[in-house]
Amino acid sequence: MKFYKYQGTGNDFVVIDDREETFPVTQKIIADLCHRRFGVGADGLMLLQNAEGYDFRMVYFNSDGTEGSMCGNGGRCLVRFAHDLGIIGESTLFIATDGEHEARVTPEVISLKMIDVSQIEKTEKYDFMNTGSPHYVEYTDDLKNLDVYSRGKSIRYNEPFVSQGGTNVNFVEVVGDNQLEVRTYERGVEDETYACGTGVTACALSANARFGFERAIDIKVMGGNLRIEFNRTENGYDNIFLIGPAVQVFEGNI
Repeated sequence: MKFYKYQGTGNDFVVIDDREETFPVTQKIIADLCHRRFGVGADGLMLLQNAEGYDFRMVYFNSDGTEGSMCGNGGRCLVRFAHDLGIIGESTLFIATDGEHEARVTPEVISLKMIDVSQIEKTEKYDFMNTGSPHYVEYTDDLKNLDVYSRGKSIRYNEPFVSQGGTNVNFVEVVGDNQLEVRTYERGVEDETYACGTGVTACALSANARFGFERAIDIKVMGGNLRIEFNRTENGYDNIFLIGPAVQVFEGNI
């Protein structure tokens, strides 16, 4: 079976063209493929499948082999993959676990439309919302020296989130006007990742709600730079776009 490796700001994925639906989906096989010592190595695995009424279906699995919620950088990588295969041109409409998504393709970046967000749970310590996946957002003045793994793991597994299946955990530092730095502990990967698309989306909306940041926010992550553009409405946020690079790293055979 042929596979492809893609990455978007360091968020890396094993990608399979599964339009014939022949991939043997088991948790062990997927976890083995994503293992960084004994497999290909990735933050997750994605299947590109046919879907009536859409250009394709995105099926996403976490690196532990469990089926995941929406992955923003994964979505951008799968759009690039579909473009590389010749399935789509400069725009697309596809379906994922959280609903339909539009995307635009240029040689430099993929712009992925995320789901609308109507609710942000605000507390003195953190913000919490669902941007396709659940995200906890906490601000810090010393992001560089923060123990993201230990802090993220303790929050991910504690109440009130553990009873809801857990949460992804983002730590944010404001570094300028409409500029953030973000580090993320991802559930399913159970570690810090180089980037998280739904995570930086949550951080941008949080920064708008808390500080009035404008509708185009630049975000630095470990793996590079992303941009979030959005429109604020009376009921929340719409026209939210996750913008950044997505490229093929290599291809091979299993």
